[in-house]
Amino acid sequence: MNILLTTLNAKYIHTNLAIRHLKAYSEDEFSIQLKEFTIKDPTLAIVSEIHQYKPDVLGFSCYIWNIEETLKVVAMYKLISPQTTIILGGPEVSYDTNHWLKNHPEVDYIVVGEGEETFKQFLQYQSGTRELEEVAGIAYMVDGRFKMHALPAKLDLRTSPSPYRDPADIAELGKRVTYIETSRGCPFSCQFCLSSIEVGVRYFAREHVKEDIRYLMKNGAKVIKFVDRTFNISRSYAMEMFEFLITEHQPGVVFQFEITADIMRPEVIQYLNDHAPKGLFRFEIGVQSTNDHTNDLVKRRQNFEKLTRTVTMVRDGGKIDQHLDLIAGLPEEDYNSFRKTFNDVFALRPEELQLGFLKLLRGTGLRIDAEKYGYQYVDQAPYEIVGNSVLSFDEIIKIKQVEDILEKYWNSQKFQRTIEYLVTHSFESPFDFFQKFGGYWEGHNWSRIGHQFDDLFTRLQSFLLSENLWDDAILSEMKFDYLAHQKFIPRSVWWNETINQQQRSELLHEVLRSRENYDYLVTNQIFERELFKKAFVTEMMTNDGIAPILYFFDTPHVHFEARTEKKPVS
Repeated sequence: MNILLTTLNAKYIHTNLAIRHLKAYSEDEFSIQLKEFTIKDPTLAIVSEIHQYKPDVLGFSCYIWNIEETLKVVAMYKLISPQTTIILGGPEVSYDTNHWLKNHPEVDYIVVGEGEETFKQFLQYQSGTRELEEVAGIAYMVDGRFKMHALPAKLDLRTSPSPYRDPADIAELGKRVTYIETSRGCPFSCQFCLSSIEVGVRYFAREHVKEDIRYLMKNGAKVIKFVDRTFNISRSYAMEMFEFLITEHQPGVVFQFEITADIMRPEVIQYLNDHAPKGLFRFEIGVQSTNDHTNDLVKRRQNFEKLTRTVTMVRDGGKIDQHLDLIAGLPEEDYNSFRKTFNDVFALRPEELQLGFLKLLRGTGLRIDAEKYGYQYVDQAPYEIVGNSVLSFDEIIKIKQVEDILEKYWNSQKFQRTIEYLVTHSFESPFDFFQKFGGYWEGHNWSRIGHQFDDLFTRLQSFLLSENLWDDAILSEMKFDYLAHQKFIPRSVWWNETINQQQRSELLHEVLRSRENYDYLVTNQIFERELFKKAFVTEMMTNDGIAPILYFFDTPHVHFEARTEKKPVS
C-alpha cells in the first residue's frame, strides 16, 4: 500500500510538523512517504508530482492559509485517480466536518482533532486488519448521510516518537524553519482562537525534547520555532528549557517562542538578560487589545501593566527581539479604541509590531456569536471580517493603511531613527502618522506600482512636504537610516547633495590634520589609506546646527561630526 502525506505550506521555508508526527507514529507498521508543496505552486504541477508516487492513500494537512488551494488539488487528483483514497486532517477541517464532506464529495474521509492514533487506525482499516467502525475520530459519508466516530483518548505525549529522524529532512534543516512542540493545549479561553477549544495542557517528555533539539542543531537547523501556545505557562519548565538552550546552543541557531508576557516573572527575564547570548531567543507576544472590556468579552485575561514590565525589561536587556501582535475588529473595539490600543503597544517600541485583522475561524466562540456583535465576514478562508456593529468597512480600510506603512517602515527595521523622530516630534500619535501616511500612499496608487528602497524615502519626503513638516532635522534622520543600510558608498543618493567632490576632498584632508579626529579614526580602526575610500561626507543636523558628517562604510558603520577649524560646509 502506497501512502503519501502532503501539504501546501505558505512558503518554501516553512515545514509541516503534523505530517511528520503522523509518519513517526505509524512507521512501525506502515511505510509512509512525505512531500511538501507551497500555495504558490500551480495546481497541475502539484497533481503531476503527486501522481508520480501512485498513492493508494493520499492525506492532506489543512489550514486556513492552504484550504482553498488544497481543495483544488484534491478535486483534480480525484478526477485522474478516482481509486485513490483521499483523507484530510488539520484544524481547518476538524470543525464543521459535515460541511466539508457534503460540499466536497471528492474527499473520502476526514481525521477530526489530534490525528496520530486515528490515522494509524485508519491505515489498519485500509490494510484489512481493522474494521472501519473501530477507527476512532474519523468522519465520512454513507449513502449521503454524515457519520463521525467518537474521538480516541488523548495521546500520552510522553511516549510519543520523535518526528525528526527522517534522513530526508537533514539536507533541508539549515534552509527552512524547523517547528517543535513541547506541549499541546492552552490554559486560556480566548474566543477568537482554536486553542481555546482544547481544555488543559499536556507535555512531551522533557529529555526527549532536549534530545530532539540536540539532534536538530547537530544536523544544521538554524531557526527552531516552538509552536506551544503558551511556552511559559509553567515557570519551572520554561526556566529549565531556557537554561538548557543557553547552555547547549550552537552558534547561529535562533529559537522562537510564543510567550504570555504578563505571567513572566522579573527574575526569569533578568536571568535571560544576564546569560542569554544576543540573538539566541525571539519572543512572540500576543497583546491583541488593551481595551479591558473587549478582553473580558473574548474571555482573555491580561494584565497590561505586567505585560509592559516584561516587554520593557526584555527590550532594555538588549538580548531578545520581540514581536508583538494586535488584532483589529475584536468585540466593542471601535476605531478610536483601536487607535489607543495601537498607541499603547507602539509605545513599548517592539522590534516588530504585527497588525492583524480578526478572522472568524470555524469552531471558535466568536464565530458562533457573530450575530451578537454584528459581524460581517467572508465565509471563505481565512474568514476575515469586513465590519461589525462598532467598526465600519471604511474604518477597517483606514486601519489596513496603517498596517501597510507599519510593515514597510517600522517592521522592516530600516527607518527606526526616522519613525522615532516623526512619532515623537511631528504627529499627535504614532497611529496618526501611520494612518495619514497610509492614506497618502493609497491616494497615490503606490501599492499598485511597487517600489525600490530609494522610493521609500522619496515617498515619505513627498508626504511630509504635503503636511508642511519637512525640515533639516527630518532629512538628517532619514540620511542616517539610508546610509545605515548601504554596504558601500552609494554612487547616487535620493536627496540633493550639497557637498561636491572637491569640497569632500578638502574636508577629508583637513580632518586628518586634527589630532582629535585622527585619534578618533585610529580608535575605530579607520586609517588614512582607507579614509578616502570608505568615508561618505554629507551635511546633517547636529547640536551646533548643520555640519558635515563623515559616515564610514565599515563593520560596524561608524560616523562622526567632522571637526575642523573652518566653518561648516554650506
